[in-house]
Amino acid sequence: MGSMDTADTAPLPLAAQRQRNLPVGAALTWLGLGWHDLWRNPLPSLAYGFLVFIVSLAIVSGLLSLQLDYILFPALAGFMVVGPLVAIGLYQKSRDIEAGRPTSLARMIFVKADSGAQVWFTGAILGLLMLAWMRAAVIIYALFFGLRPFPGIDGIVAMLLTTPQGWGMLLVGTVVGGLFAAFSFAVSTFAIPMLLDRRMDAFTAMGTSISLVWNNLPVMLAWGAIVLVLSLVSLATGLLGMIVVFPLLGHATWHSYRAIG
Repeated sequence: MGSMDTADTAPLPLAAQRQRNLPVGAALTWLGLGWHDLWRNPLPSLAYGFLVFIVSLAIVSGLLSLQLDYILFPALAGFMVVGPLVAIGLYQKSRDIEAGRPTSLARMIFVKADSGAQVWFTGAILGLLMLAWMRAAVIIYALFFGLRPFPGIDGIVAMLLTTPQGWGMLLVGTVVGGLFAAFSFAVSTFAIPMLLDRRMDAFTAMGTSISLVWNNLPVMLAWGAIVLVLSLVSLATGLLGMIVVFPLLGHATWHSYRAIG
């Protein structure tokens, strides 16, 4: 009888502790909750999104003016790596709403994370990951096209779709980019909200984030697909859609953390 009691009270394996068994549709619930937070005192969220839009536009314009258009696409894709850190102010607003505290743009910009400097250390790691992604894209281009100059934004599409080298680059680039995207998503999606909300070190937060994503894979795949689609909508609008899409995803990400983390 004693051994049975011991078995009944034994702690669950770590994987089981982090398995929430949420339905795939929970991702849409998070999006709805994010939409609610966005429009509850909307001006700070929209101002935050506008600031992200202006900075993004300035970076794109700078790359084009410096004739660095060959890193434009990997830079835009790499933004998804550092996006969770940039959205920390939106997590703060959702956290304040949850706690019944007043919200303001100042509180969203001057965030004080419970983990202190660990959140910025994590940001530095994500920044390095983004740079590695951009460098990998340049190397892949060089492997397939050698020293051939980048043909510019107008010529790259034709070159990719009408040449065997272009097809090969698309295939390899998609696989490599997908691996970078999956890893960065798993590392950061819960780590930044966790570091805002709890006292822990950066590596524990990133490791926990990976574990939570892996043990809740179906719903997280659905959430990742939503993030990708809405990010593409922002790009299709010349980044203008970021003014609404970025705050929406930021607030929704907080709710995904609260549901799973």
